Amino acid sequence: MSRSGKGAGRVRVGLIGYGYWGPNLLRNFLKNPECEVVAVADCDENRLAGAARLYPGLRTVRSADEVLADKGIDAVVISTPISTHFDLASRALNNGKHVLVEKPMAGTVTHAERLVALAERRQLTLMVDHTFVYSGAVKTIKGLVQSGDVGDVYYYDSVRVNLGLFQQDTNVLWDLAPHDFSIMSHVLGARPTTMWAVGARLPHSKGWKTESLAYVTIEFSDGMLAHFHLNWLSPVKVRRTLIGGSKRMIVYDHLDPDNQVKVFDKGVEMHSEAERYQLLVQYRAGDMWAPKVDQTEALETACGHFLTCVATGAKPLSDGQAGLENVQLLAAADRSLSRKGKAIKL
Repeated sequence: MSRSGKGAGRVRVGLIGYGYWGPNLLRNFLKNPECEVVAVADCDENRLAGAARLYPGLRTVRSADEVLADKGIDAVVISTPISTHFDLASRALNNGKHVLVEKPMAGTVTHAERLVALAERRQLTLMVDHTFVYSGAVKTIKGLVQSGDVGDVYYYDSVRVNLGLFQQDTNVLWDLAPHDFSIMSHVLGARPTTMWAVGARLPHSKGWKTESLAYVTIEFSDGMLAHFHLNWLSPVKVRRTLIGGSKRMIVYDHLDPDNQVKVFDKGVEMHSEAERYQLLVQYRAGDMWAPKVDQTEALETACGHFLTCVATGAKPLSDGQAGLENVQLLAAADRSLSRKGKAIKL
């Protein structure tokens, strides 16, 4: 690989973590011709055995240390619990390896800042797997917003709910919100100013310490509001975002395979009536259309993008700075959550 000084060739990757998301990462890296998966590490022998059955000849190891210390590995992919991200990513960077880490990048703002600084100092690629920003649907939405087709954005409303997966080491905010915060930041390209969050610890149990339900509101300097509904206790799975603009409105439904993005020529127009010295509201109800969306798997695009950035030194779309900003939003929401919805300045 030319950038690392080890000669031209495929990027040699080591995967740490073969639990919930690891199999998806492994599948996409294995099918990429620009990549060679050198090893997969997990502490669970049964998981490794499953990987070996699916991919005969794949090297599996029980310890992350073997991947981190392997001089034949150029890049490390980390798909482990949030609490381990900082330790594994910092050790990988200190060992001269490029890093792709699952969302969120770290469990604290301080740790995220240190990872960004370390990657810059070592001149290594640090990328966060904000998968949805690599989807065709989000790319289409960003184009509509940034081109002005939507007009001035009035509101951003997101719902991400389902039944589970309950986790005791993190709350619903840190589990689900990274997706929606990353989409919002990518699409709007604006910095928020204030945040409020409220939530509940359900089911009611003395031993249960994490929120399974949360509502988050973010205000921007121009008065625009973004709202997020996050829930592990919904009887149905919903992944839907509404974006209201002065010209058009967008509905993004991730679970609608045929029309993930719908654009509505609907809205309101304010007209002044000089004779009466008042504003009149005129409703506009036009056509709806569903733009064609690239159906390439978002994770496939993300993995390919990471390999390109490692090989060329290009800046990732979801680089360490994007990961840091995501963690900053999560931490602010968590502070507001712990203070019963107190406003947090960003």
